[in-house]
Amino acid sequence: MQFTIHQLEEWKDIVNQIIPNLQHNILLLKGNLGAGKTTFSQFLLQELGSSDEISSPTYSIVNEYDTPKGKVFHFDLYRLKSVEEAYDFGIEEYLDNGFLSIIEWPEIYMDELEGYDFHEMTITNTESGREIEFN
Repeated sequence: MQFTIHQLEEWKDIVNQIIPNLQHNILLLKGNLGAGKTTFSQFLLQELGSSDEISSPTYSIVNEYDTPKGKVFHFDLYRLKSVEEAYDFGIEEYLDNGFLSIIEWPEIYMDELEGYDFHEMTITNTESGREIEFN
């Protein structure tokens, strides 16, 4: 699926089109700094019914949210220097026990995701907005 947005409010429409297509419990978010990965996650969690305050997991590495469908774990792996750091905080247990795991900056962990089913979303900044590709 491909989308183009020009305004912040359009994220809600994107989320409402993506939610029915979520077939796996892992969603990888790729894009440069400021592309809108966390903003997308905020809209997604709101639409999934979370009443928690949603923030970037940049410094905590993982945030946990409650939704009516179950726990959602939101990761930001940007600051990790090695895959061992992901094992140290128990990423596998999170991935196996959540309704959904959203992973920003998943590149350091890609080899370990072999064998997992996941969706991948790439957000690209353009001069007039953002291009989004969801698989």
